[in-house]
Amino acid sequence: MHKVFVLSALVLLTACGGSNRAGGNTRGATGEVSRACLAADRAAANPALCSCVQAAANQTLRGSDMSRAASFFGDPDRAQATRTADDSRSEAFWQRYRTFVDQSRAMCG
Repeated sequence: MHKVFVLSALVLLTACGGSNRAGGNTRGATGEVSRACLAADRAAANPALCSCVQAAANQTLRGSDMSRAASFFGDPDRAQATRTADDSRSEAFWQRYRTFVDQSRAMCG
């Protein structure tokens, strides 16, 4: 379960910044999520994947959502705490985050 969560976080959190909000070419999509993805030092992380994840984030997350999602790369337990939080803001964020994860999977493999 933990591996699935970390993989989901990796795939999800690379889409913050750049000019790929409308989709298309994901090369060069940079931002907070992409930087966090690369800094997480996971075996699957590479510039192409992290750029793709960033592009997905650009399409699905708000600016503050990207910061929150990026924090999951360095602290996967924070993602679990957010998922299980019992407040409306966390629940709303988690729904947007799941959309981001699904979009990342569709776009990035």
